[in-house]
Amino acid sequence: MFDKLEDLLVRYQEIMNTLNEPGVADDQNRFRKLMKDQAELTPIVEAYNEYKKSKQDIEDSLAILDEETDEEMKELAKEELNDAKARVEELEQKLKILLLPKDPNDDKNVIVEIRAGAGGDEAALFAAEIYRMYIHFAESHRWKTELVECEEIGIGGMKNVTFMINGNGAYSVMKYESGVHRVQRVPETESGGRIHTSTITVAVIPEAEDVDVQIDEKDIRIDVMRASGNGGQCVNTTDSAVRLTHYPTGIVIYSQTEKSQLQNKEKAFALLRAKLYDIECQKQHDAEAEARRSQIGTGDRSEKIRTYNFPQGRVTDHRINLTLYKLDKIMNGDIQEIVDACIAADQAKKLAMMQEA
Repeated sequence: MFDKLEDLLVRYQEIMNTLNEPGVADDQNRFRKLMKDQAELTPIVEAYNEYKKSKQDIEDSLAILDEETDEEMKELAKEELNDAKARVEELEQKLKILLLPKDPNDDKNVIVEIRAGAGGDEAALFAAEIYRMYIHFAESHRWKTELVECEEIGIGGMKNVTFMINGNGAYSVMKYESGVHRVQRVPETESGGRIHTSTITVAVIPEAEDVDVQIDEKDIRIDVMRASGNGGQCVNTTDSAVRLTHYPTGIVIYSQTEKSQLQNKEKAFALLRAKLYDIECQKQHDAEAEARRSQIGTGDRSEKIRTYNFPQGRVTDHRINLTLYKLDKIMNGDIQEIVDACIAADQAKKLAMMQEA
């Protein structure tokens, strides 16, 4: 591990020297890559430098204990020694986590699909609430959201909704939301006061660039039509809606949220690229069974990951056995504690696997 850290330290210094060269920003692609590499290496380098300083503090304290005769100075040296040893252990663990292989998709924007499952109208209502939960969560991170497609029901629910989240590191956080979300509550239409259970599915897909997925024009059929449902002044009067059909996979994308046909076409192609990229990622996950088992609910879409129990005001994440009694805050977008716990559990599993290997 420490040989690798020394190599990274050298690489970091090379990057810093290059960034200080005159004219380095003339080549924007190279400059962006250097800045990205620097940003990724900075937390590792800072932690490693602090680790080396703490190791030096241990040596200095031991030297004082060997040489010093004053008892008060010895006591201070013992305290500093204990603090430095504790800090070294803490930093060693932090460095192991920082050196874990990074998911290549972590920095990407995401496309989120929410679909009502079992439970009829109640599931559709819950789908709309989870959609709003994610919108509030994205806003707390200052991420931008864009609606791609939505099928509403008359009482305020959503049979399905697809939207994009644009923000640095969105996938690294949102990927833990993929799976089946279950709600337990008494519907307003239930006269007997019985608790009903409904489900929705959430799929979080990394946005794909043109370089990630090549789409052959011969494999695509593009249909344009008038948008349907509620909307702005131009929605039902112009052929602005776009439907893409991808023949090899049978994927159909429909986009009508924008007023212009061009904007809807761009959104539809972005979603298609993401879905095709996701299919390839799923194939890779299936081929790497051991790696997939190390993940915390980021691969299996059919996995029941979370229960929202309204009568008891609790939310339980079944993957990590975490229960929080703050349902109102969570439904208002405060899911950071759950996400952090998932990330910590994921890192712990991967560390354990590395130690076994």
